[in-house]
Amino acid sequence: MDDKRFLIRNCVRIVKKTQAHMDIVLKEYGLSSGSYPYLLELRGNEGIHCENLSKKLGVDKAMSTRTIRKLVQLGYLTKIPDELDSRASKLYLTDKARDCIPEILTRLEQWIDFITDDLSEPDKNSVFESLAKIENKTYSEGQCAK
Repeated sequence: MDDKRFLIRNCVRIVKKTQAHMDIVLKEYGLSSGSYPYLLELRGNEGIHCENLSKKLGVDKAMSTRTIRKLVQLGYLTKIPDELDSRASKLYLTDKARDCIPEILTRLEQWIDFITDDLSEPDKNSVFESLAKIENKTYSEGQCAK
């Protein structure tokens, strides 16, 4: 059982360290570890409704509303009311966001290179493949219940 908890504990620690790192390196843009994923998700997905973006990112609607409001205020997003549904809005990246995205991706890549630099290429591939399998595993109600 300890080995299984080790996996969860280490994943949580990696996420927290990644968030802390991204908060530091994106501070100059007014972005944080909680806001940059919205910009990355909107690449090639502009015009998505706020609610659908929340689902894609796996965050609740209230958190998305706050983050989107901040990104609009910072000039990274444009929010346009949906002409077919007055309760919904569509999201679009601004030029400021498009200009910033390559820098976000560079900073992420640098971080991943840093945290994996002690691994051989086969080990990196194995880690990436294994984590992808774990992440894609679906949960159905009662599957883990005893």
